[in-house]
Amino acid sequence: MSMSVSTTRSQLKRLLDKPQENLLKRKRLCLTPPPSNTGLLPCPLPTSPTPNSTQSQSPSRVGSYFLFERHEKEVTYRAVHVHTQRQFTCQVLPLRGYQERLAAYDRIGNHENICGLQDVVVGQDNVYVFLPGHHGDMHAYVRSRKRLDEEEAGLLFTQMLNAVMHCHQHGVLLRDLKLRRFVFTDKYRTRLALLGLDDCVLLRGNLNDDSLTDRHGCPAYVGPELLTNGNGSYSGRAADIWSLGVSLYTMLIGRYPFQDTQPAALFAKIRRGAFSLPDWLSSEAKCLIGCMLRKSPAERLKASELLMHPWLTNPRTPHHKTHKAHQNSYTTLQQSKQEDDDQVVPRWIEKK
Repeated sequence: MSMSVSTTRSQLKRLLDKPQENLLKRKRLCLTPPPSNTGLLPCPLPTSPTPNSTQSQSPSRVGSYFLFERHEKEVTYRAVHVHTQRQFTCQVLPLRGYQERLAAYDRIGNHENICGLQDVVVGQDNVYVFLPGHHGDMHAYVRSRKRLDEEEAGLLFTQMLNAVMHCHQHGVLLRDLKLRRFVFTDKYRTRLALLGLDDCVLLRGNLNDDSLTDRHGCPAYVGPELLTNGNGSYSGRAADIWSLGVSLYTMLIGRYPFQDTQPAALFAKIRRGAFSLPDWLSSEAKCLIGCMLRKSPAERLKASELLMHPWLTNPRTPHHKTHKAHQNSYTTLQQSKQEDDDQVVPRWIEKK
């Protein structure tokens, strides 16, 4: 079954209303299976944003689309419409429970900084969700640029915040937030949108109660409360804000605030919550990062409050001071000197 772009919303409602056996009935609906162990997924190693076409396998046909190579080791594929030749991004979901995975799209509606659902093809074993094509993700962009100046970072980060705020206001907790999940919707790389909602949690009932108990996320972006609370609950919205703080830090400085080649050492640094900022960074940028990377979740600002921060509302002038790390009011940890070719993603091999 396929639905055209013009009738996506109405057809989506029909898909969601379609009876399905063994639907999960509970206050909160996790849109991904419960993770094992700590539930913290390793960040995939970055690859070239443009796959080598000579190594690409023959495309497969799904409905009116051809599916090509995966996007950067993510579970998404580049897709092309057979007749219009329009580019799409395709996510493949298991058939069982697909209605729950699509429910978030119906909840949030349309937003310029969130990739909207374009089409759905329901097959015998899988559901193929088609989202707009894009021009690369923020992770690859930051790696190629080393770091962004404050003016550009502010314009892009505002769009990231808008997407997260819209989701939070509609009871959608994103989890596993990272730079790779934000993609450029224009070839000039000025407009960003959140790609995919399949990792999120959809709140039911009281939308103000965002307490979660499962652990899910990329190690470099996970908040300290997920590592220290044991089996206790934590605020899903506050955890998303921490991940945004890691994202902005990485955009501006070119490396993670907490980084180590060994996961155990990395988690120890995150639990301490101490990080350093270079003195060439503006005081407003330092303040905004500090408003998100607060060890106590209750002290972190909400997405709507962050959008009112002076660094995002006032014009910025580039800073041209010499690179030199220093201790600031948010840190007690002196990080080691970083080489020019530092990797944005810590490179470790997951033990099997």
